[in-house]
Amino acid sequence: MTRIITVAKREYLETVKSKVFILNLVLTPLLVVGGIFLSTRMTQKTMEGPRPVKVIAVTDLTGQAIPELLRLSQEYNKFNPQREILLTLSTEGDASHTQELKDKVQRGELAAFLLISKDALGSGKGKSYCYVKALGMTDMDLYSTVQRMINDAIVTTRFRQKNLPPELYAELHRYVPFEQVDLGAKPQEKRDPLAMLMAPFFFLFLMFTGIIAVNQQIMTSVIEEKNSRVMEVILSAVSPFQLMSGKILGLAGAGLTLVFFWGVTAYGAAAYRGMTAVVTVANLTYFVLYYILGFLLISSILAAIGSVCNTMKEAQSMMMPVMIIFILPMFMWFYIAQHPQAPLSIALSFIPPITPMIMILRIASNPEIPFIQILASFLVLGASVPAVMWASAKVFRTGILMYGKPPSLRELLRWLRYS
Repeated sequence: MTRIITVAKREYLETVKSKVFILNLVLTPLLVVGGIFLSTRMTQKTMEGPRPVKVIAVTDLTGQAIPELLRLSQEYNKFNPQREILLTLSTEGDASHTQELKDKVQRGELAAFLLISKDALGSGKGKSYCYVKALGMTDMDLYSTVQRMINDAIVTTRFRQKNLPPELYAELHRYVPFEQVDLGAKPQEKRDPLAMLMAPFFFLFLMFTGIIAVNQQIMTSVIEEKNSRVMEVILSAVSPFQLMSGKILGLAGAGLTLVFFWGVTAYGAAAYRGMTAVVTVANLTYFVLYYILGFLLISSILAAIGSVCNTMKEAQSMMMPVMIIFILPMFMWFYIAQHPQAPLSIALSFIPPITPMIMILRIASNPEIPFIQILASFLVLGASVPAVMWASAKVFRTGILMYGKPPSLRELLRWLRYS
């Protein structure tokens, strides 16, 4: 045990003193926070900031909605002086005029061309069209605003045709304001819907980065020591199992240092914004437990891969199928966050390599996950970690001193049968 601790201490100190580790420790939170802030600011600027006047042609084949469209566009421009829309209105629907307007859209002279169908005031079964330049719909707010304006004009015109005052339409069409009140939150806590949506992804991203990024080092370290023949010297003082265990424990400590700093930073930011309901102490506790078990499991697999490879190129080839499994939660995070109790989400929770990531994603999405499922996931990991470490130790013991062509799957299975 003393030798394992010695190896772990060396691996930990070598890792935390490296420039890459320090940069990850400091820069990752800054990049994440900066990215969120920048994307939010850019979105606000795009949706609310000034823009050049947009000219949009509208052909009204009904011939009756133009007065209301003029009124609505003037009203819009009055309240949005920095984002004005200029509507050029006509009732000409012949093919040559329509093609001319389409050509202007293609040349960039018009932002869009909208064609209101002839029966829009009646049955409304005919389609109206919004023509834009291919790959040119960069201002989604512009098109939705104009289409909403046209729909309001058509509905108001229908009211007039039925001899109903437009004021009645405005009264009946008035939206009922709602304020969302979360019964699970304390009075001083805020639960921003966007933050509640992104919190599960934050936990998943933190675990994925903490496990995969740090664990890459164990594979790199093993390959470098193996190629430099340092491994043979080290194995004269410790057994292969002690070496592998020490490396895993040392990197686990480095990983915990990394995610502890990130977690404290995230909790501090949430507390500062009054959003501790999003990043709770319970979630952080579960995160640490799942992180430790997930780290031990995945680091054992990567240590075994590193031991049978002679170059990073060979290791990357063997890592490809493993990484596909590891990144599966990243691809499915949105579905699982929206459906934490779906059968597929529950089934994925009991596949050991991805159990930690899936479970923390589900818990962060729905704190009321049945405790029996959480307990069962810990039991699955508790049984899987020793089994995987035992198998990895078998491969590590044989592969660490072998050079040349990497072993086939059949050879690896034969190594597992060695006593």
